[in-house]
Amino acid sequence: MDSASPGPSVTTAPSARSFDVRHVQLARALFAALAAVMVTFSSDHSAVVGSSVFSGFALATALVFVLSAWLVYPSGQRATPLVLAVVTGIAGLAASIGAWRTTGFFFVLVIVWAVVSGAVEIIGAVRDRRAGRSASLARDGLTIGVLTLILAVGFLLTSPGFSYDYSIEGAGTFTLTGITIAVGIFGGYAAIVAVYLAIAGFSPRRPEPVPAASAEEAAS
Repeated sequence: MDSASPGPSVTTAPSARSFDVRHVQLARALFAALAAVMVTFSSDHSAVVGSSVFSGFALATALVFVLSAWLVYPSGQRATPLVLAVVTGIAGLAASIGAWRTTGFFFVLVIVWAVVSGAVEIIGAVRDRRAGRSASLARDGLTIGVLTLILAVGFLLTSPGFSYDYSIEGAGTFTLTGITIAVGIFGGYAAIVAVYLAIAGFSPRRPEPVPAASAEEAAS
């Protein structure tokens, strides 16, 4: 009895994930926008308020990273979001401790977080580009990493002890302090990140190419 010749093998593309990097970018943009709005519309730019806003922003962003490592990134690409989740989550928890919400600690915390997370974003983007992954995603990661390092530079250039008294005719006398400037810098950073990630999230992208199966895989 002749055996039937095998028909042509058919390979199917892997099923699309319910969530992708676009959703991660939009979620990060949302929480960054909320932080920017809180800073912008708050007349109190003290260390307590700045730490509270940063804490909420950091904890929410860390949650996004954790979920993205589980729902979005495949095995082998989860190192960057997981490291960012740990770094950002620790920073958020530290900022949530009431006794630590001082001017000096706010400066140190944001600088350390910005340097570490910015470097992780940049390293992850470089690794993605070298691995031949999406160039647009690598560019977005590199941009956010650079912006975060610029945030650290802005804080380093601001003296925590700075104080300047000025008067506005008809409004009274006011004092511009280092912490006021620092909280404003963080709010500006959050606004820029929110706009950039929102644009990146809503921008159309070409579908990622599916690698062709090798001859051995097709024959098996």
